[in-house]
Amino acid sequence: MKSLDDYASNRAMRDGLQSYCRPCAAEYHQQRQISKGKNVRPRVIAPAGHKYCRRCCEIKPHSEWDKNKTASDGLSTRCKACRAIESRAGHLKRSYGITEAEREEMIAAQGGVCAICQESPAEHVDHDHQTGKVRGVLCFGCNAGIGQLKDRPDVIRRAAAYVEGNLWNPTLVAQGVYRQPS
Repeated sequence: MKSLDDYASNRAMRDGLQSYCRPCAAEYHQQRQISKGKNVRPRVIAPAGHKYCRRCCEIKPHSEWDKNKTASDGLSTRCKACRAIESRAGHLKRSYGITEAEREEMIAAQGGVCAICQESPAEHVDHDHQTGKVRGVLCFGCNAGIGQLKDRPDVIRRAAAYVEGNLWNPTLVAQGVYRQPS
């Protein structure tokens, strides 16, 4: 004898419950899948308040899982750490068309430092906003600086001249027409 909580619902049945209890139905389903030649993952039983992550193959407490209202247990299918890894990889692929390995290769080719200042660690993928082509991996400051200068080479050259002490003072030639000093 088993309690009604051990049976899944089935509207087609008179009593509204499946004929077999959940563990027996799961075992039967697994045996059918194996007989069809399909790959069946081993069932991992986690202690109360814990859940098994199929990606990292670890049993973790519920506090390390995101909530998911639609799931039967109310938790996500992957732990927070695994979701973060997948999210980061998905962002690189969607935004820049590169993989995490390609990003790491670029950082290694740059010696692990920013391609511009060559001091800070390279962390942010820089790309041309017109073409979408990836240029390199920069530190936060250099990537933000290029963005603030709107990726315009003429503005960046004027900024470099300004920093070097060559103040940009245009000469008025005619109304609305300026000449840059040499």
